Amino acid sequence: MQVLSEGCEDGDQEKRMEREGIRTKQDASANASSGHFTRENWSNKRDYVLSMIGYAVGLGNVWRFPYLTYKNGGGAFLIPYFTMLLVTGIPLFFLESSFGQFCSQGPINIWRAVPILQGVGIGMVLVTLLISIYYNVIIGYSLYYMFASMQSPLPWTSCPNTTTTTTCSDKPFVFCNVSGILTQSVQTCNPSNIIKMDVQSPSEYYWDHVALERSGGLDQTGPVVWHLALCLLLSTFLAGATLIKGIKSSGKVVYFTATFPYVVIFILLIRGVTLEGARDGIEFYIGTQSNLTKLAEAQVWKDAATQIFFSLSIGLGGLMALSSYNNFHNNVFTDTIIVSVTNAATSIFAGFAIFSIMGHMAHIYKLPVAEVVKEGFGLAFIAYPGALTKLPVSPLWSVLFFFMILTIGLDSLFAEIEVVLTSLQDAFPRVLKPRRALLTIATCTFIYLLGLPCVTRAGIYWVTLIDSFIASWVVLFLVLLEVVGVSYIYGLDRFIDDIEMMIGEHSPRFWLWWRLCWFLFTPCILLVILAWSLSTFTAPTYGDIRFPSWGLSLGWCMLFFVLIWLPIAAIYHLKQSKGSLINRMRSKSAPSKDWHPFLDMHRGERYPKNERVQGVDIPNEVDERSSHCL
Repeated sequence: MQVLSEGCEDGDQEKRMEREGIRTKQDASANASSGHFTRENWSNKRDYVLSMIGYAVGLGNVWRFPYLTYKNGGGAFLIPYFTMLLVTGIPLFFLESSFGQFCSQGPINIWRAVPILQGVGIGMVLVTLLISIYYNVIIGYSLYYMFASMQSPLPWTSCPNTTTTTTCSDKPFVFCNVSGILTQSVQTCNPSNIIKMDVQSPSEYYWDHVALERSGGLDQTGPVVWHLALCLLLSTFLAGATLIKGIKSSGKVVYFTATFPYVVIFILLIRGVTLEGARDGIEFYIGTQSNLTKLAEAQVWKDAATQIFFSLSIGLGGLMALSSYNNFHNNVFTDTIIVSVTNAATSIFAGFAIFSIMGHMAHIYKLPVAEVVKEGFGLAFIAYPGALTKLPVSPLWSVLFFFMILTIGLDSLFAEIEVVLTSLQDAFPRVLKPRRALLTIATCTFIYLLGLPCVTRAGIYWVTLIDSFIASWVVLFLVLLEVVGVSYIYGLDRFIDDIEMMIGEHSPRFWLWWRLCWFLFTPCILLVILAWSLSTFTAPTYGDIRFPSWGLSLGWCMLFFVLIWLPIAAIYHLKQSKGSLINRMRSKSAPSKDWHPFLDMHRGERYPKNERVQGVDIPNEVDERSSHCL
């Protein structure tokens, strides 16, 4: 068998095959002989970019960003938002994507670069696993509401029985306190004088008593809500069916799931701006005159940085996992700019669609916009569905809206489960790579079973508990260690040399900004936000309902389970080394012998190549010549 191609003509053919995502037989043999297996590539660049956009653009772009914008000064909020995007968001996105693409490994094996920090990768995978549990539940909520929307009128248009249900009213009970006298002139009322009576709207009543069948607290679990359990099963099935054949199948599904939400947002925006009161909602969103004085408040900058950080899905391992399937010479820098800018633009764009219809709802009820706007679950499943009931042909708009939420959520869920699958396959390639379908089914089944407590009558409390403890400062801590590991331990010079092996050499002036961000700006900002988050952390609640002490203890146990792998992994690697503690730490802070590009032909002179292929010696000078031709 001819081991290596000779001459530049054969080398050009290998390069073409690599661009098309095909591993050569020589490379497959070389990697098999060294304990590695062939790693698939994206079919083309569009699959990867759309998958990254789908992963980055999540529910927070729709139900979190618009709320933060009006809360923090309207249009003025865009100044700290884009500043933080430039200083923290794009640099971290570039770092993680480059890290994964260089070695073609997931978030655990990637720490062969700094073995003592491998616990960071394990922690990221565990965080993503826990997030995927409740994210799957939220998609189940969306499926239920989408199916419930296929009737007219919408079931949350009015209270079920206004004569007997005293906790629900079709009209909001909001008054203005003027010198001790309650009036209904709420639109011109000082916000501090507005009094809201403890009465639920029809959409809020439907959410609590019909969709969730919500109990009085975490300690009142109750039975499984079977309509939600079935929707959760359907959500899990959709994710599993998409991922069962790997990125070759998921890369095609995202052509629809990553683009369709933009069609729906555009349709909702066009419909929204034609409604009475839409202008009030949009002006409330961006501010008729942006409140620049808000920029002097530290909380505004913290909100901007946190929103950028979580909306780009940094620190969850997904960026590394998805980019690990790229071709080695893919221009990861261009992809970073495209995905980051698209993500930010989507947040702004979605805000106009949301607030135009919320302004119409405020107009109908003759209330200030602030009284009808909510965030998170309150926006997606209470306020916005309630506003849609005021539109003609409301079932159509409701189906479109929840189908949009479904597709946005599925994209993120695909990537989250792929993080787990990729990490397991990289850890046990001989056992799991040939059994991708079985691994996918087992993982999705595991996620479904863990999600069942979240669809009991106390399910929303479990979702809130996991979200409050896991999608919080622990991710900031892991990313801070990641930046320190790359910039201070692995070394920026070495890291930049690795990137230039992929995208070509650039001038020192090009790298100056990235050096400043990775070495100084980004870690300092992360440290400040982390310290702030820890100092202001309070026990989570759902509305006015507090969690029992055992529930909070369980939340801290989840955190402990994520972070305990940091010392465990460090101690394990230190024990594998010899010598004094200092020498062991120095040894395990340096790249291991397995840290290198996946394929021989990409390793150049900086990384060793495989010396044998199926028992045949490969002369190094021949390998170098072939790489040169490539």
